[in-house]
Amino acid sequence: MPSESVRSRAGLLLLVSCLAGSARAGVSMEVGPNTGLKSWTWRHDGVSLKLVQRLPDQTRAYLLARGFSREAADMVARNCLFGSMFRNDGDQPLDFDLDDWQVLHEGEVGRLVTRQRWKERLSSMSVSKAGRIAFNWSLLPPRQHFEPGDYNWGMTSYGLPPGSRFDLELRITLGGKPLVARIPGMECAPEKLPEKEK
Repeated sequence: MPSESVRSRAGLLLLVSCLAGSARAGVSMEVGPNTGLKSWTWRHDGVSLKLVQRLPDQTRAYLLARGFSREAADMVARNCLFGSMFRNDGDQPLDFDLDDWQVLHEGEVGRLVTRQRWKERLSSMSVSKAGRIAFNWSLLPPRQHFEPGDYNWGMTSYGLPPGSRFDLELRITLGGKPLVARIPGMECAPEKLPEKEK
């Protein structure tokens, strides 16, 4: 008969695998029929986060139109940006801090490139004041509190090259309790989408 410590470890592993399974069960992926862009949606108790790929050229065009130099626009565009929509349609308040989230890529743990990190990275590059303000406000705020019914959207940046695959580990507080979930198999948009067959 297994010892108590072996049974405890087996029970813990079962609990962890069940929790991981339930977190994955709340994730869906789809491909936009008109755009070919992929999106991932995580849901839990009325809370949802939808992440939609942005092609690097979309980001370059957006930034060039707002006073970024070509060099600065290209540098940002090659850092894996997603359109991000966070909603609280549940019945509990939620809080998040993007500095707590983790980007898991090829055995390494990284962090999102948030407003403050972009401010530091762009400090020595040619970007107009208006461009800096527009880019700052287009990014999802790094920390937010959502009451039931609240929502927000903006871009999030993952600091990876186009086409990279990664897992995103979310850490939020829901109803005063910490919640950790993972969105597996995310993909940064490639430089170009494959041509559709006619």
